Amino acid sequence: MSITSVRSVTSASGPSATVVFVGGGPRTVGLLERFAASAAELLDGRDVEIHVVDPYPVGGGRIWRREQSRLLWMNSMTSDVTIFTDDSVECDGPIVPGPDLATWVAGEGAVILEKAGLEQPGPMDFPPRLVQAEYLAWVWERVVRDLPATVTTHRERAVELTADRRVVLESGREIAADAVVLALGYLDRLPTASESAWAAQAADAGLTYIPPGYTADVDLDGLWPQAPVIVRGFGQAFIDLMVLLTEGRGGWYDECSGLLTYHPSGEEPILYVGSRRGVPYHAKLGYTVAGTKPVPTRYLTPEALGEGPLDFDRDVAPLIEKELAYAHYKQLFAAHPERTRWPWEEFANVLDAWSPGEADEGSAGVSSGPFAVVVAAAVPDSADRFVRQEVDRPLAGRFFEDRDRFERFLTELIEGDLLRRASPEYSADLAVFDALLSIYSVLSAAITAGRLSDEDRVRRVETEWHGFFSFVASGPPPRRLEELLALHRAGVVRFAGPDLEVAIDNDHFVARSPGVAGGLRARAFVEARLPRPDVLATTDPLLRGLLDSGALAADELFAADGTSLGGGQLKADSRSRAIRADGSVQEELFLLGPSVSGSAGSSGFSRPYFNGPGFRQNDAVARDLLKLLAPTIWKEERHAS
Repeated sequence: MSITSVRSVTSASGPSATVVFVGGGPRTVGLLERFAASAAELLDGRDVEIHVVDPYPVGGGRIWRREQSRLLWMNSMTSDVTIFTDDSVECDGPIVPGPDLATWVAGEGAVILEKAGLEQPGPMDFPPRLVQAEYLAWVWERVVRDLPATVTTHRERAVELTADRRVVLESGREIAADAVVLALGYLDRLPTASESAWAAQAADAGLTYIPPGYTADVDLDGLWPQAPVIVRGFGQAFIDLMVLLTEGRGGWYDECSGLLTYHPSGEEPILYVGSRRGVPYHAKLGYTVAGTKPVPTRYLTPEALGEGPLDFDRDVAPLIEKELAYAHYKQLFAAHPERTRWPWEEFANVLDAWSPGEADEGSAGVSSGPFAVVVAAAVPDSADRFVRQEVDRPLAGRFFEDRDRFERFLTELIEGDLLRRASPEYSADLAVFDALLSIYSVLSAAITAGRLSDEDRVRRVETEWHGFFSFVASGPPPRRLEELLALHRAGVVRFAGPDLEVAIDNDHFVARSPGVAGGLRARAFVEARLPRPDVLATTDPLLRGLLDSGALAADELFAADGTSLGGGQLKADSRSRAIRADGSVQEELFLLGPSVSGSAGSSGFSRPYFNGPGFRQNDAVARDLLKLLAPTIWKEERHAS
């Protein structure tokens, strides 16, 4: 099905140009907003036809579609989301202000939400994903109105891109394009060998196995009422699973007793949840502090990283350690000086001279060693100290002989996290959050430049570092952890422990944790996490065809010892142009999104007034597109560069 919106344009230069966007989610919407912003400057009146191809509605795309449970929430506060540029964004194109999500729901969006049967969230609320779906649909309509182009949407898949840039749709229709943008978002992939083996063994034993996937799309009917289910994964995918299997099956909460209480419907399974850490992600911070925002890195700088290849453990990790410590202690000393004993300048001098990994017995950030002695003297309360390993693995080194004792300990840990994350008395946590965003930007640049080995990129950055980032900065809304505790009190959720190992024993799954005595048995097992990105395993026919023909290149990753690390991301140059298998660049094909190496802003929506890297990249790509389509003067400039 196609829907066309026509804009009247007076041609000033040559025949019309055609651009095809494959993928109609937020990335395409943001890119076209930037395209519209610079069109008057660069397009010189040339007619343009824009085609957007996506089987899901343009605006929200698959992830932010309207057709999903209203019980699923965003992971960001209403005030922390925007699609529009503002004065903080450093880009060549003009800034065209527009409402962030909080402004929109209080203004034009109020009527739209009412018609959709959705409550109006406050600026500090974590709104349902359906609210974001309505916002993105509204933004898309505004972008279409602003575009000096004819816009056609195609509610189907693109299945092929030919060498002469014809985009072939599932229906058989072909669109001849002058330029193509692939903004495909998160890709479905073939199961790994391990997942296929699990599925086969589970089927033979008559068990229910649910592999990694997007929870909103997963069939949960095989998880039976009141039956035990082993769940491995304690992040956002688990939170969504928890919601759909409890409130989604008719249970409900009240606070009549002053304590959040869950009332089961009787249709819920019993979830035994564990993970590598064995604890849920930290709750999102429930406050803001005026003047706190990401700032340029102090230690992890281009100058400090120098030129040439980088070893993550030797060259990068120590600087990250210092960066996080500096952000934490600077905010602590500035906002809460009564809880410190040294002048900030004196402490900062020691921090500047600190060499993590050398001075602290070979392990950066541990709670012993010379720097730790200084911290203990300057910061008397251990709750005010920052030790990354202790933040990252709060159960490390602990063993519980009794499961009930472990569950009581973890309950108290979650309760303490909720209190801390709600209190600006611990605003040093907010400073660490902001530092993480700044560090991520530097790491992205190093990866794009190819300065980290495949092994470092996959194991150190994409697994360990991104895991820590998500654990600290991308956790659930506080209310969700309150619900988790209520479900635990109701006996619907139980805690399985850290480093959870699962196996099949005859007709049951068996789970054991080295941190907790005893084991667990169940006839259902859920891997509550997203699949690891691997474009070489994608099921998307368009990408598979381009990779097979050599028109696109992707990382095939290996460790130093030759061990395969699987496939990685599509290769693009610093201007987001596709790289072929032979290393040459396709000037008319652009790649954006989480499956593209170096694609900025793929981890979430930008926050207002934070100069989001996704805005900067969208602007640069939009201007390159316009110059590609525009008259000779820009073509000459492009070839000269």
